[in-house]
Amino acid sequence: MRLEERRRLWLERERSCLVWLHGAAAQPAVLLLLMTVSRLSDGLLWYGLMLILPWWGGANGTACAIRMLGLGALNLLIYQVVKRHFARPRPYKTCPGIRACARSLDEYSFPSGHAMHAVAYSVLLGVYYPEFTPLLWGFTALVALSRVVLGLHYPSDVVIGAAIGLLTAESALSLL
Repeated sequence: MRLEERRRLWLERERSCLVWLHGAAAQPAVLLLLMTVSRLSDGLLWYGLMLILPWWGGANGTACAIRMLGLGALNLLIYQVVKRHFARPRPYKTCPGIRACARSLDEYSFPSGHAMHAVAYSVLLGVYYPEFTPLLWGFTALVALSRVVLGLHYPSDVVIGAAIGLLTAESALSLL
């Protein structure tokens, strides 16, 4: 099978998965939950944690907040470079039957910055506060799912964003 044919097949499968997942947006309770999760992960939750951790967690909280700030800045830089390079249109712009169920923060879909930050912060926070790991990863899974169900990202955008977040978090932790 030629590369062009494999690429076409991949895109068909990804769009089928996107359409299937986006179907969940027809359920009002699911839509409300995922819109809320998506909105919190716009930065509100993470910035709030960075402000609260030094007060709540003492020296450990301050160290974690500083790492979160540095990790966020690194991920933002990577995100902007990759987004500009690939310039992949969002699915609600190119796929019939997909609508934007929430606002997008920028024009392009690849990679998912929400998934990138959620994974990176969950890895980092899980090291500092292991008792919150199940809650963090539950939230992160909902963030990743929300981006596709809400019509803002293709599944591969979320997977690659999550992979970048994992790599940057592991790199930041190796500096401990």
